[in-house]
Amino acid sequence: MIWNLIPAAVMPLAGMLFVLWLISIATGRVSFIDAFWGVGFVIVAWASADSAGGWSTIGNSARLVLVLVTLWGLRLGGYLLLRFLREGEDRRYVRLAGERTGLRRHLWSLTMVFGLQGLLILIIAAPLIGVMGDAPREIGAAGLAGAALWGVGVFFEWIGDWQLVRFRAVPDNEGKVLNTGLWAWTRHPNYFGDACLWWGLWLASGQWWAVFAPALMTFLLMKWSGKPMLEAGLRKRKPAYAAYIERTSGFFPRPPARGNGHAGP
Repeated sequence: MIWNLIPAAVMPLAGMLFVLWLISIATGRVSFIDAFWGVGFVIVAWASADSAGGWSTIGNSARLVLVLVTLWGLRLGGYLLLRFLREGEDRRYVRLAGERTGLRRHLWSLTMVFGLQGLLILIIAAPLIGVMGDAPREIGAAGLAGAALWGVGVFFEWIGDWQLVRFRAVPDNEGKVLNTGLWAWTRHPNYFGDACLWWGLWLASGQWWAVFAPALMTFLLMKWSGKPMLEAGLRKRKPAYAAYIERTSGFFPRPPARGNGHAGP
């Protein structure tokens, strides 16, 4: 039944992204798309649930996944939208756009920003779509374990974001490196949390065939659009970041290294 739900998931997602692309043309900015990353998953999940018969038809296992992804997606969207309104265009998108202007820039953003994000959302949302299309199931041991792992991920993501906001709100911290709280244990507590909660959503969904979804999310965070792109800019702007890298884990939380020890990935 999952194949029957895909068109229902694609249409509202594509519509949202197309409208956002038009807004980007009018404003000359694209990085606000980040605020709609989580929202995209919420739209796909609810559209799939509606196509499968709605809240009253899907099972408790699907309802659990629906609630968890909604809480995550809306919180993340609100946080990133406020950050965009406060800080403006993300430097990473400026670097990616390069010297493109006019039509070339608009076509680049349509395909490599808005279009690519839509494709990634659909791929990673596979367990969400799958559980909505399944026969109704109760919440079993895997569902409880998934919800617990989601909770761990939410703790790291939400607390990490909160600590970062508080740090940036202090003018004297301009140019300094946040190395306390969760940020003393991992350079990216929010990214680690994101990976955890997506493994949790996959577990809770019971869609074992869709293991590629959390694996892809983890890869993006660790090796592509997350950690590498962010750290490339931080190394240049913050001289103290090199020392921070040496003593702090790059992703998985662990106690900070002492002396000349290397913290690892």
